[in-house]
Amino acid sequence: MAQRIFITGGAGFIGSHLADRLLEQGYQVVVYDNFSDFYSPSEKRANVSKRLKNPRYHLVEGDILDYELLTSAMKGADVVVHQAAQPGVRFSIKNPEKTHEVNVTGTLMVLKAAEKNEVKKVVFASSSSVYGVPKYLPLDEEHPTNPTSPYAASKLAAEKYCQAFQTVYGLNIVVLRYFSVYGPRMRPDLSLRSFVERVLSGQPPIIYGDGNQSRDWTYIDDAISATVAAIEREEAVGEVFNIGCGNRTTVNQAAHMIISLLGKEGEISPIHEPAYKGDFPHTQANIAKARKILGYMPSVSLEEGVKRLIEWCKTVRQMR
Repeated sequence: MAQRIFITGGAGFIGSHLADRLLEQGYQVVVYDNFSDFYSPSEKRANVSKRLKNPRYHLVEGDILDYELLTSAMKGADVVVHQAAQPGVRFSIKNPEKTHEVNVTGTLMVLKAAEKNEVKKVVFASSSSVYGVPKYLPLDEEHPTNPTSPYAASKLAAEKYCQAFQTVYGLNIVVLRYFSVYGPRMRPDLSLRSFVERVLSGQPPIIYGDGNQSRDWTYIDDAISATVAAIEREEAVGEVFNIGCGNRTTVNQAAHMIISLLGKEGEISPIHEPAYKGDFPHTQANIAKARKILGYMPSVSLEEGVKRLIEWCKTVRQMR
């Protein structure tokens, strides 16, 4: 029998790609998702629709805050990958209670259910935002954690719960700190997709701040390879890993790349809006630890990844 992997938030961006990869590799997959309207539920439905007839795929519609349903749905799982979250730095600033409830209390419910079901391993999807304003670059896993938003604070609090459950209950935990994952199926409000969608509509990309802030954008396929390695490798247990590319690109450069790739140079230029609270100037991952323990080797350049994102966005627009 193939291992049974339980994915919270499995209809979302990273979760749905992970489900696809695991099915391709012969795993049994249970997706648990509440199809939140934070962004288009129809897109999330599309993420799962092609898999529903696969006998190794099972979809459960439910909320991670529903402990009884969550615990029941998780029965028989070998590994839990906890991807469900309330995302969005700007959302968290306006709605800190909701962010805490989903990301902290929700994670506690997942950990309790995993412990009750004697799950062998929990892989937790954290975020590079836990580091806050960098004291040095690239960021290694020992860099101080100084959250600058309720979202980042909630992710760090959830990490601490994971560590506590490993210490107290013996639950095997792996923490992955993703750096700006992008690609097909990403949320419409995230910068790279927003830039692509606006340029395709003949509108200028909107950049918050001066655009000199830089990000370590990580293509979805690379993030999924790291996540599968975290599932499969026993030596990953008890560790925290940066999952990025190890490079950084300014937001201005990314916006101009998209304008150029869409052939709109000289026609469209980015416009700038005031920076928002909670943002940070730079991210860049030191991925030496992930290379050593997970065998992680990111392979998709930003330009290649953006080209794939553009093609996906065009396809989605044609289907509307």
